[in-house]
Amino acid sequence: MASVVRPLPTAPNQIELSIGGMTCASCAARIEKKLNRLDGVTATVNYATEKASVRFPAEVSPQDLIATVEKTGYTAQLPPPPKASTDDPAEKAQPADELSALRTRLWTSVVLTVPVVVLAMVPAWQFTYWQWLSLTLAAPVVVYGGLPFHRAAWTNLRHGAATMDTLVSMGTLAAFGWSLWALFFGTAGTTGMTHPFSLDISRTDGAGAIYLEAAAGVTAFILAGRYFEARSKRRAGAAMRALLELGAKDVAVLRGGAEQRVPVADLVVGDRFVVRPGEKVATDGVIEDGTSAVDVSMLTGESVPVEVGVGDSVTGATVNAGGRLIVRATRVGADTQLAQMGRLVEQAQTGKADVQRLADRISGVFVPIVIALAVGTLGWWAGSGAGWTAAFTAAVAVLIIACPCALGLATPTALLVGTGRGAQLGILIKGPEVLESTRTVDTVVLDKTGTVTTGRMTLVDTVPADGQDRDELLRVAGAVEAGSEHPIAQAVARAAAEATGPLPPVEEFGNVEGLGVRGTVDGRKVVVGRLRLLREESLAVPAEVERARAAAEAAGQTAIAVGWNGAVRGVLAVADVVKPTSREAVAALRRLGLTPVLLTGDNATVARAVADEVGVEEVIAEVLPTDKVEVVKRLQAEGKVVAMVGDGVNDAAALAQADLGLAIGTGADVAIEASDLTLVRGDLLAAVDAIRLSRHTLRIIKSNLFWAFAYNIAALPLAAAGLLNPMIAGATMALSSVFVVANSLRLRRFSAVR
Repeated sequence: MASVVRPLPTAPNQIELSIGGMTCASCAARIEKKLNRLDGVTATVNYATEKASVRFPAEVSPQDLIATVEKTGYTAQLPPPPKASTDDPAEKAQPADELSALRTRLWTSVVLTVPVVVLAMVPAWQFTYWQWLSLTLAAPVVVYGGLPFHRAAWTNLRHGAATMDTLVSMGTLAAFGWSLWALFFGTAGTTGMTHPFSLDISRTDGAGAIYLEAAAGVTAFILAGRYFEARSKRRAGAAMRALLELGAKDVAVLRGGAEQRVPVADLVVGDRFVVRPGEKVATDGVIEDGTSAVDVSMLTGESVPVEVGVGDSVTGATVNAGGRLIVRATRVGADTQLAQMGRLVEQAQTGKADVQRLADRISGVFVPIVIALAVGTLGWWAGSGAGWTAAFTAAVAVLIIACPCALGLATPTALLVGTGRGAQLGILIKGPEVLESTRTVDTVVLDKTGTVTTGRMTLVDTVPADGQDRDELLRVAGAVEAGSEHPIAQAVARAAAEATGPLPPVEEFGNVEGLGVRGTVDGRKVVVGRLRLLREESLAVPAEVERARAAAEAAGQTAIAVGWNGAVRGVLAVADVVKPTSREAVAALRRLGLTPVLLTGDNATVARAVADEVGVEEVIAEVLPTDKVEVVKRLQAEGKVVAMVGDGVNDAAALAQADLGLAIGTGADVAIEASDLTLVRGDLLAAVDAIRLSRHTLRIIKSNLFWAFAYNIAALPLAAAGLLNPMIAGATMALSSVFVVANSLRLRRFSAVR
């Protein structure tokens, strides 16, 4: 498979416009087409999110883009920046109020439509002058209830376009107009007129037939579909809104030695602020004083609080579950991890996968084809001698049944729910095209350090020589190592302090470059380091110590000898330990049909030991950081579709080269920028969840598109053949859109591996 290196993201002129007035996918296709006609402009318009993502050159201004949208018959504006959570009930209620006008229009139409439909369907209840009562009730439904459709159809007509609203408006007005003609100029208005309700076509001249129940019923059904569609889309975006509302509103800043409560927006980089138990961390920062446990579940999905102390980083919107902390702000406003997560999710929801572009192209040409088909149906039925009633009914059914609303909702609603659910689980999908990549991936390259392992040296074993006390060996070694900044020394000192308590003071501390350290503890001259150093100090090496050193190195661990008073007293084994979930994650990747490959710059012995521990068969060791991208290229040249999981700066090029890049969010920013998926949790199981969620979302999209296509393909011939009453056609059309949205909402129930 030929591979393409994706360049690292640049920053062209790009804005996101909020689009108003769209009623179907055809509207989105028209706006997108108009914007893309501008020189140098690339636009993507999403019907479900009602947003347009636009890249444009310097010579084009945002006002030009807004003017183009308005000339097309819609509204556009730059969206306001996301706000922090608020306690203002009026502000919180505002999103729900947007549905109130549609709800009022719907219920008014339903109340008036039910008697019209009942009278038409039950001939026994057709009392004298029932048809005039039906007209009185149906007229407000067609005029007031259907006003959004008629207004949009008129706007589109003035711009020489046709959308779903054109079909609905034409169908309902045609049915209503025919009924008016039959009542005032035909025989339908005569005293005692009745006619039976039937789902098939009867051959009459039409002068005594009225279709008020079809005009009112179709309007009510489609309004119901619009209402439930809008409410479902709001539910679909709930995860995104919840994400943006996680942040704290105010913060206690230390200024002039005193605490001062200020809005979070007033924080600047370098400010020191206090986080008390139970409070949210105001912004990203580094702890300068205090220890605590921080609940990060709202950002990462991780249920166990993370222990933090001086020097550790904390993320804004996480909750301090323990002690008092003083934090120095390192990122504020749009630079925080929470804001970046929000941007990534919005970008993914605004973009389009290839399957959606296909649906958009079909929707864009579908409406004119349907109008032509309706005219053809009318002519064929009329010409075949079936009568104008049969011809009219079939043509109206064609107009109404063919609305491509479900097609337009199939992909964006699934993306909306899937990316929102991913954000809740700590999985950020950069774009919808990523979903299609996960389907074809067959090989996963796992960077060892920081991905499969913790990336932090840890004491894994303490082996004393015969007759030596284990705790005393560790206490003495830890005391000397505490004077060194080396990661291995710090791992020993940290473990010693945790196991034995406060460490004794060290005198005459000295560092032997590359070999170890020495110092005096409790009057004993102690040497800690490589066995070579201890031999140079003329310390005897017992056989059991030599065996322990050899066993540790064979297991891929670093062996540290400890000695004093003329003899080596034991060996400490230190290693970059495997994360607790890595073995489970590798097994889960295999169940997904993927082949894991371990990639590392460490020697083959260490790499093989880690691979055996987690269950990886293929190992590529002793790879220089600059050569990682070449490894990915070689695998691709072998015909493999490669996913890469990494966290460091030296992984960025390989992440960009891979067919699918997954960055551990606890790693370097450049790695995150180069990846397709960002895993906020520093856990390999998150990679499994990311691939599962992506594949599940793609399956939902495909099932939505299948049913949307199947519905139109199956229903159009039935309508053209005169086998569908227009009112039934309107109901099924509305239900198809609701089905697609409901199917997408199943993604809200997606659960992580554990």
